[in-house]
Amino acid sequence: MTQQPSTRLRDTPVTVIGLGPMGLALAGALLENGHPTTVWNRTPEKAQGLVARGARLAGSVADAVAAGPLTVVCLKDYATLYEVLDPAGGAVAGRTLVNLNSGTPKEAHAAASWAAERGVTYLDGAVMVPPPLVGDPGSVLLLSGPRGVFDAHRATLASLGDPRYLGSDPGLAVLHNAALLGLMYATMNGFLHATALVGSAGVRAAEFAGLAVNWFLPTVVDATLVEQAPGLDAGHYPGELGTLHMNLNALEHIALTCEEQGVHTGQPRLMREIAAQAIKEGHGGSNYLAVFEVFKKAVEPDAR
Repeated sequence: MTQQPSTRLRDTPVTVIGLGPMGLALAGALLENGHPTTVWNRTPEKAQGLVARGARLAGSVADAVAAGPLTVVCLKDYATLYEVLDPAGGAVAGRTLVNLNSGTPKEAHAAASWAAERGVTYLDGAVMVPPPLVGDPGSVLLLSGPRGVFDAHRATLASLGDPRYLGSDPGLAVLHNAALLGLMYATMNGFLHATALVGSAGVRAAEFAGLAVNWFLPTVVDATLVEQAPGLDAGHYPGELGTLHMNLNALEHIALTCEEQGVHTGQPRLMREIAAQAIKEGHGGSNYLAVFEVFKKAVEPDAR
């Protein structure tokens, strides 16, 4: 049998710029997977642990970028990206840059243009796990930009987790990042608010968590969101099993219960307001997912 080459390309040199908690995790995962790893940080002392494991500390950004074909940048924001890499001058030309800081799609487009002006091939991305999970095969890494650039470095990026290519538009990765983090915060706030509500009657969070999660995931996420997601694309919200008018009644009861129990009412009031807006727009006979039509529109200036 013919020996197949490694799909991980373990001997590919990689540079990591930015050694905050996530940058340290990225560099550590590359070292763990056998990549010759060069690192640079404005505070060199942060690299000591990596150097002890075999990384090379570059003396300058230009030296760091010149060390290999691929540089992974993990800095605070896009402004810091320019601040750090502009002094490298022509050293960046002909290299590939994978930028993993957070921001907006508009900023990602500007960064892609900045890179093109300097002869840099560019991918924008986001790491969707906390630092301790970087390098796990199931840890999602979102990437967008030219398909050929992604394909050329996919095996190396797999050392960091599960690289997901979203498309050629460089803004898609940060757009998905914002959407998924918004989902996370909304879900977390929902759980925390619900826990506070039952806690007003002395129910412990540890007792409530199992019931909440075991009900929410199979009943709401799997049976409702996953199964009915095609309806969102089609704008089809059949109300045979429950209408928005019925849901508004439930939301009213939630808000009233919070008032009775002395729990913060801002979140349920907002949900009630959104449902009422959907009904006002003619979706009262549809199911609750019709509030999607409200979310797709910008807030009118006089409503802000």
